[in-house]
Amino acid sequence: MKRIIAITSLIAFLAMSAASFAVDGSKLPKKKQTKLGLYMTSAEALHYVNRNAVNTLFVDVRSRAEVNFLGAPTVIDANIPYMELSEWYAWNEKKKNFKLDVNSDFAGAIEKRLKDKGLSKNDTVIVMCRSGSRSSKAADLLADLGYKRVISVIDGYEGDTAKDGKFKGQRVVNGWKNNGLPWTYKLDKSKMYVQN
Repeated sequence: MKRIIAITSLIAFLAMSAASFAVDGSKLPKKKQTKLGLYMTSAEALHYVNRNAVNTLFVDVRSRAEVNFLGAPTVIDANIPYMELSEWYAWNEKKKNFKLDVNSDFAGAIEKRLKDKGLSKNDTVIVMCRSGSRSSKAADLLADLGYKRVISVIDGYEGDTAKDGKFKGQRVVNGWKNNGLPWTYKLDKSKMYVQN
């Protein structure tokens, strides 16, 4: 009986895993494409994590400022910023915002969280940013470091911008928050990227 349950669970897991990777990467904007070609929507990520939390590291790679003011998914394992506001809050004239610098501690912090959870570079790591661009860069960095199953959440926490209409330019199209997925402003310090 145990063997039948185990086989049934494995079949269900494989079917769910295949469905989770149903996003066609070739149709994504170039800035959201990754070397490994593994993608999920925010809704798929929640579904996957709810069923595979023990064998998955789910990381919000947004900056600490974003997480602080916009909240975070309740089911993340950690916030590890791929990029942070530059030390001197330098202005990016091209983008009309403050410059972000790559977090030199990103890879080390990911590795620590992975080990703390008893996982390896062969296990699933899901990365999510605001809208899927930084998470693709984070996924590529991890792939370069030998991680085998890094999945980028293509619509991120806030989603994509509306192309036209009343909300043109606003992030109202998709994403974790717009999909009504579980999130909170009350941050769990044990999940946050805190440097001493």
